[in-house]
Amino acid sequence: MATILLALGLVLIVEGLAYALAPSLIERMLEALRQIPEVARRQVGLLALVSGLILVWLAYQLGV
Repeated sequence: MATILLALGLVLIVEGLAYALAPSLIERMLEALRQIPEVARRQVGLLALVSGLILVWLAYQLGV
């Protein structure tokens, strides 16, 4: 449970830094995302999901 809380906290820190340090960049990125077809966004999301699962599995195998 502590590892999950740690991971969630790290995600929130990274997300918060992006919004705090470069809010205009976030606006431009959101505008660019609107230009990408939904199918491509879904594929990128699935790729990120699978990559995250692989990283979590790897960390577990390494004993983290």
